Amino acid sequence: MSLAPDRRSIALLVIDMQRDFLDPRGYAARAGLDISLLREAIPGVARMLRAARDAGVLVIHTREANAPDLSDVPPAFADATARTGASVGAAGPLGRLLIRGEPGSGIIDELAPIAGEIVIDKPGFSAFEGTALGAMLLARGIRQLILCGITTEVCVSSTLRTAIDRGFRCVTLRDACASAYPDLHDAALRMVEVEGGVFGSVATVDQVAATLAGR
Repeated sequence: MSLAPDRRSIALLVIDMQRDFLDPRGYAARAGLDISLLREAIPGVARMLRAARDAGVLVIHTREANAPDLSDVPPAFADATARTGASVGAAGPLGRLLIRGEPGSGIIDELAPIAGEIVIDKPGFSAFEGTALGAMLLARGIRQLILCGITTEVCVSSTLRTAIDRGFRCVTLRDACASAYPDLHDAALRMVEVEGGVFGSVATVDQVAATLAGR
């Protein structure tokens, strides 16, 4: 794992740490996922946020949140969520599930963005699809991404693969990602480093934080 010496060329992507996935009243719990496993990412993400802020690294948060009229919901995802019994847009205790502006779409209090941090609502799995993320990164001279969040095998992996295809160097944080399926978490991380690191590298929060701090 190596980081660019110019911290201004690095961004931390915090993926989908929102109530719909991490609150027992949200989408993931209603879909039958074990959110206690998803919440295991929270301490690592919190530590990485502190390290990135201290180092002056750009922080970008994403939320999986769709338009109220459901016009941007990928058909395959709509079909899948309907099968779980937790359809996108269905009413719930935190408002309509996975809908922009509803309480469930908000980032959890423990990881709330601070002034100056970017928040992007994405309609699909990759943070690049249907958003201005790519243009934002290029406009700011970002060339390397540190990825964390949930879930390892879906939104983190989808964002990582798109980032690699777009020419970004990437580091995925082992202990700041999580999945409701531990075997898939492990498999997704193993795939990153195949063929000499075809999807970048995997590191721990402590390793990246120490590098950012110059230790």
